[in-house]
Amino acid sequence: MTTSEAQNKAFVLKAIDTLFHKRDYAAAERFWSPAYIQHSAYLAPGREGLFEFVKAAPRELRYENVLIVADGDYVMLHSRISGMAQPVNWVVVDIVRIENGLIAEHWDVIQDEATRESSKSGRPMFGDKFPA
Repeated sequence: MTTSEAQNKAFVLKAIDTLFHKRDYAAAERFWSPAYIQHSAYLAPGREGLFEFVKAAPRELRYENVLIVADGDYVMLHSRISGMAQPVNWVVVDIVRIENGLIAEHWDVIQDEATRESSKSGRPMFGDKFPA
């Protein structure tokens, strides 16, 4: 892993913490490009769509990362989103592209988190434990 890949991983984790946990939208603008491209089917376009999603979410919303991988300007995260006031958490893979020091583009794959009872493999989807 190169220094820039390590820096990109740290940058993305700090961006997520700033937006999802601290909910500091002014500071979050320093992480997401004004021309941010959103590919998620669950969010409106641009960084405004992302910010509005977080603003509308309950204060209990948490983005918990268990794995992060970087390849050049691309960073991939395997995470759980909880506290959304829905019956189940989401397990997500987010892929972001960094350009000119900002998050420029985002793709995701989202799945409802399986319980012990519903998991045919008998294994949790996130980390080493099923959700409580």
